[in-house]
Amino acid sequence: MLVKNWMSTEVVTIDEKASLYDAVKLIKKHRIRMLPVVKKDKLVGVVTDRDLKKASASDATLLDKHELLYLLGKVEIQSLMTQTPIIVPPDYTVEETAEILLENKISGVPVVDNNSKIVGIITKSDLFRVLIALTGIGTKGMQFAFRAEDRSGSITEIADVIREYGGRTVSILSSYENAPEGYRNVYIRCYGLKRQDLERLRDDLNKVARPLYFVDHRKNQRKIYE
Repeated sequence: MLVKNWMSTEVVTIDEKASLYDAVKLIKKHRIRMLPVVKKDKLVGVVTDRDLKKASASDATLLDKHELLYLLGKVEIQSLMTQTPIIVPPDYTVEETAEILLENKISGVPVVDNNSKIVGIITKSDLFRVLIALTGIGTKGMQFAFRAEDRSGSITEIADVIREYGGRTVSILSSYENAPEGYRNVYIRCYGLKRQDLERLRDDLNKVARPLYFVDHRKNQRKIYE
């Protein structure tokens, strides 16, 4: 899943010569946390809501309203911006981008093409949308989690049992995180199962993998096994 398919393309930017006051207005108006700074349509920096608060906070208590507005109007954004912002290209995967945000403790990054032109912005909110799409939680249904042997066909065995009961698979995710050596955790979301068959289904599933939890989103019921 590539950044270009999930980024926001309607990007609010600000010119490097604009004032601190202009930046504050834009951030409040659009309810955003980061403003890419441009020069002739090319990205030259980034300024965040935190930068703006930090720049004005020290003097705010010493000035009256008119003096503060004058100050905010005199300070240029280029003096506050981060001049070497973290960026990603459109063909980065969302996983790579999520890793960058996590490692640098930031909420989003500009997406820039080979000509240094900003073509989008991707934030944590966009990554949440990816997670929702990948897991298929929008269909509600049920999710089963298992600890399965790390061998060829182990996930197929689980999916086959669910299919035998009329279940239709929405998503299958697996991870080695928090799983002992030789195993992996498997998460299957499905719908179409009859609730009167669930007890027999769980008994049959237990024969092919160790259950971790079960969640029925429509009924808001859940069973945690460990």
